[in-house]
Amino acid sequence: MADLHYDITGSGPVLLVLPGGAGHPMGLGPFTEHLSPHFTVVTYDPLGLAHGHLGNAFTDQRVRDWSEGAHRVLEEVLTPGESAYVFGTSSGGITALDLLARHPDRLRHVIAHEPPCVTLLPDGERLRTELVEQLDAARPAPGTPMAVFLAHVLGPFTAYRPPAALPRLTIAAGVGSKGQLLHRTAESAAVHTGAAFTEFPGGHLGVLEDPAEFADRARATLLGTG
Repeated sequence: MADLHYDITGSGPVLLVLPGGAGHPMGLGPFTEHLSPHFTVVTYDPLGLAHGHLGNAFTDQRVRDWSEGAHRVLEEVLTPGESAYVFGTSSGGITALDLLARHPDRLRHVIAHEPPCVTLLPDGERLRTELVEQLDAARPAPGTPMAVFLAHVLGPFTAYRPPAALPRLTIAAGVGSKGQLLHRTAESAAVHTGAAFTEFPGGHLGVLEDPAEFADRARATLLGTG
């Protein structure tokens, strides 16, 4: 069984953070620092990219593997009977959706921020193909997190379709993403899953663009749900 890679900071109820892209938590420090007075923040690194594995060779990734890894992390950090909050953005948002579908009993509430489940949209397969082709055209040199994301995460994760009903879920989209594909995708995902829908500061990378305001919005959303 693969090793688990995660970092813990803060105190309070457990909040599992699932980064976007290839799961590398780069840039999330300010966001987690703002949350650490309120939560025990557990940041999961599914491929271990920030823990010495950036140069590894990877195959195409499966959503289920990432969500089961996240579940194993929760099994390690939660006490018996305890449940966790979850925040996931982009590909991490898709992981959060699958985690909620598979293990709802350990989760208090989940925020999935702009999960790119584009096949939920009308003509979604065409839109997915265009998105993959557009991003692939700008692929960087091998060995960086973005190259891993484009080569092995983007394709399989954008094909993911969550179940039609999920409990204790908020789907979020950035106010700066209005009119764009992933804002429309988030709205569609909220309808599909029966989730609450809300808007967060910034665009698709709002967690990096304005981490303090983004963290405040995440905290208010999670704690407001119980």
